[in-house]
Amino acid sequence: MKVKWLLDRLGLDYRWIETDVMSGVTRSPEFLALNPAGQTPTVVLEDGRVLAQSNAIIGYFGEGTAFIPADAYDRARMYEWLFWEQYSHEPYIAVVRFQRLLAGKRPDEIEPRLVERGHAALARMEAALSQADWLVGAGPTLADLALVAYTRVAHEGDFDLSAYPAIVAWIARVEDAFGIR
Repeated sequence: MKVKWLLDRLGLDYRWIETDVMSGVTRSPEFLALNPAGQTPTVVLEDGRVLAQSNAIIGYFGEGTAFIPADAYDRARMYEWLFWEQYSHEPYIAVVRFQRLLAGKRPDEIEPRLVERGHAALARMEAALSQADWLVGAGPTLADLALVAYTRVAHEGDFDLSAYPAIVAWIARVEDAFGIR
């Protein structure tokens, strides 16, 4: 959704195609021809080139906007958060949410380490957001957009966000900044 949210916020025209990853369509020969990794999202640019991985896609479309800091250090910090999201946040928050919401697992069927690391990710974000309104700099960046995607629905994986008041306030700010409803 973060790709869609950015495209909408920037007012760019696009054609959105819902892809049910549970149906196996991302393993079809047609999809694998576009994206050999068989993952969503995948973007086909106007010139026919293909780009995959949500953070790479938002980086492409965010180029030249205020959502990518002009300052080299702040830009690097934004990338730091983007990489952290993929390796230390999404594998826990999103995976637990998927297992609870889509796979229908009971809480006692979820690997405790996933839940523990999900809370560790939320604690890191809470600490950062207790000191500042945004993850990097004085306004929203792609780091905020990337991290809000699964954080705003973490409760669907039984992560109680009321324990993280700075995150709750930040979610509202990010949703407002990007027009997320």
